[in-house]
Amino acid sequence: MPSIIKKWSVTQQLSFSFLIVILIGSFLLSMPIMHYAHAPKTVYLDHLFNVVSMVCVTGLSVFAIGDVYNGLGQIIAMILMQVGGLGLVTLIAMSSLALHRKMNLSDQTLLQSALSRDSSQDLKAFLYHVYCLTFVIEAIAATILMIDFIPRFGLGNGIFNAIFLAVSAFCNAGFDNFGSSSLQGFTTSPLINFTIAGLIIAGGLGFGVWQDLIHAIKSYHTSRPKRLTTLYKPLSNQSRLVLQTTTIILVIGTLVSWLLEIDNSQTIGNLTTFQQLQTSFFQTVTMRTAGFATINYEHAKPATNFLYMIQMVMGGAPGGTAGGVKVTVIAIMALLFKAELSGQTEVTFNHRSIDNKVIKQTLTVIIFFFGTMMLGYLLLLVTDSNLNPFKLLFEVASAIATVGVSMNTTSELSMAGRFIIMALMFLGRVGPITVLLSLLQKQENTIHYAKTNISVG
Repeated sequence: MPSIIKKWSVTQQLSFSFLIVILIGSFLLSMPIMHYAHAPKTVYLDHLFNVVSMVCVTGLSVFAIGDVYNGLGQIIAMILMQVGGLGLVTLIAMSSLALHRKMNLSDQTLLQSALSRDSSQDLKAFLYHVYCLTFVIEAIAATILMIDFIPRFGLGNGIFNAIFLAVSAFCNAGFDNFGSSSLQGFTTSPLINFTIAGLIIAGGLGFGVWQDLIHAIKSYHTSRPKRLTTLYKPLSNQSRLVLQTTTIILVIGTLVSWLLEIDNSQTIGNLTTFQQLQTSFFQTVTMRTAGFATINYEHAKPATNFLYMIQMVMGGAPGGTAGGVKVTVIAIMALLFKAELSGQTEVTFNHRSIDNKVIKQTLTVIIFFFGTMMLGYLLLLVTDSNLNPFKLLFEVASAIATVGVSMNTTSELSMAGRFIIMALMFLGRVGPITVLLSLLQKQENTIHYAKTNISVG
């Protein structure tokens, strides 16, 4: 079997690795030793659904994991989320490097693409930095969360809940162990809201961006005189595009969400202005593939939920723990639109032209993403025609973008519907990178044909 796997393409190995972890994880979590004695009755397929969601860092669940899994089960869930968030490809690479094995070119290509890097230089150091950064951020955030959780839950439970939530948030997994209401009990808590939002943003920026930021901060401290332009100058165009696009999405999303829900007494209408903006900001952050909720989305207006679906599709940055089509794809499409309107012959950013190959890859990812999403929605309309179509679309967007929020629909899905959602979560996690890797591995066809004109409007 190992010899057969070695002959597979890196994309096949990636998908197979995720499947193996899902099968092992679902087997472990289905064992009675992982459950509370008084837990509701469950079957293997329930645990399989949850594990697919954990490994694909989505957050959709057919039952509240805090009601079923005991401490040991929740530890397994944490490990699965961490593996899914960091990416199995980095775990495999770390193992190879630790054993002093030489990585082949295919493995290097896979790893570089997964981490959004252009070269394999200092790969070992970069991987160690990825893990160190992850655990440091999670540890700091968990310590902050303990300020609220220890007085609320007691010493042992407070520490464990803080660690669990920190891991889940940084990995953009969206799972909590508080029950079916997610974080709705913390709607007005600035400490919980901003700590969790910070973790989600940190995980969703991508490790390449973090490496750039750390380098920029070091350069800023050694520079004389200290100016903000000095802090921004060392950043690569990739990092600049990610940071600018992320900021724009967060600001616009927060304001529009706030304006739409400001008079809705079932969500934020009865809160103070600060609490309304805080809640709107949290929903905008969590919709970019995290899956936590401080409001009940069934009570939100249809226009607001539609806005949330758009934010789900956008996702986070490449090379991080987030899903979606990625903010770089959205940014490139916006730059392409701008170039066409202004009559530019090239798509540019920061006085640099973007290669046509990158634009083609962008369009390919979008076609794959929306094609898969629409097919999944069509199938759900057939298998679960008794459910609200708008809620089903919300569920599909949440699954394919690996977000994990729901309008309380997941547990109502038929068995066929659950398999469709599982497939969407899996494809949403490994699909875009698999498509890109397939494109990277194909040699360009240099044959040129005569041009033709086709009307598009």
